[in-house]
Amino acid sequence: MLRTVLAAALAVIAAPAFANDSVAELGTGGLILSRSDAVAMQSEDLFISPEKVTVDYVFRNNTDKDVSSIVAFPMPDIEGDPNEMPAIPEAQSDNFLGFEVTIDGVDAKPQLEQKALALGIDITADLKAQNVPLYPFGDAAKAALAKLPKDVTKDWEDRGIIIEDTADNGSGMQSSYVPFWQLRSTYWWRSTFPANKEVHVSHRYKPSVGGTSSVSFFSDGQFQSPQYDNYKTRYCMDETFDNAVRKAAKANPDGYPKYYESRIAYILTTGGNWASGNIGNFKLAIDKGSPKNLVSFCGDNVKKVGPTTFEVTAKDFYPERNIDILLLEPSDNNGGDAN
Repeated sequence: MLRTVLAAALAVIAAPAFANDSVAELGTGGLILSRSDAVAMQSEDLFISPEKVTVDYVFRNNTDKDVSSIVAFPMPDIEGDPNEMPAIPEAQSDNFLGFEVTIDGVDAKPQLEQKALALGIDITADLKAQNVPLYPFGDAAKAALAKLPKDVTKDWEDRGIIIEDTADNGSGMQSSYVPFWQLRSTYWWRSTFPANKEVHVSHRYKPSVGGTSSVSFFSDGQFQSPQYDNYKTRYCMDETFDNAVRKAAKANPDGYPKYYESRIAYILTTGGNWASGNIGNFKLAIDKGSPKNLVSFCGDNVKKVGPTTFEVTAKDFYPERNIDILLLEPSDNNGGDAN
């Protein structure tokens, strides 16, 4: 349910890790138009799976004049913190979600706007002056930091741009300076919406899939609060889902359900600023991957349309909450097709 909103609104959220063995998912929103008072969204077709997110839009300019607009796709903000472990699909690339877009079937070549922040202060020029890449998780940034003059290193440490980190790199404990800044990235391009015509825009990317090596809300033979209560609200887990978790726990001698937990966060409550206000025709499809996986998410009139696929459709749709998807993947063969 990718949304079109004012360019000033960057709808990205980073969900926190729940435990030391967790990887945090990065919530991602959708396209932004700098001007949309004349442009209506006729339809939106959204597909979400652990491997990919694809969206097909049909926009229509219902006026008698062409409308020019800047269209943008804000990437999730990422924090260069060695104590955090966000799920990044392509960890060595500025395009860390593998974002691609086409307009009326033709590949677009969006520009990438990036800004580095430390304590809310723009430090982009500081990094560029020392030839340090803005992307904090790549090997190139760490290598560049190792070459900094001592006075710059001291200054950056004092300003919260970098921190000293000690870790075992395979040859014993070693200390080095690592990025501590935040990266804000946005892909953007100029687009024209011809008078009284449709424009088809499609884009795709790899989602940030968070995970935990076990079921974080169930242990010692029972559901554990407050985590279970939080999940119940966030993922709308029903009795069928709960029973499948209980069944898996009973099948295991130690009383723990043998599942890996995966999470996908999708931002859609950023408001509708296109001309019609709502999405004319909306379709959401969620694919859980394997038939043995359990899936839970909030949605009205959800239909199972395939062995692994669930669908929601609506007319004149306006979203009231974000999409949060919980997947439980069997760590052995005790899983069943419950949802």
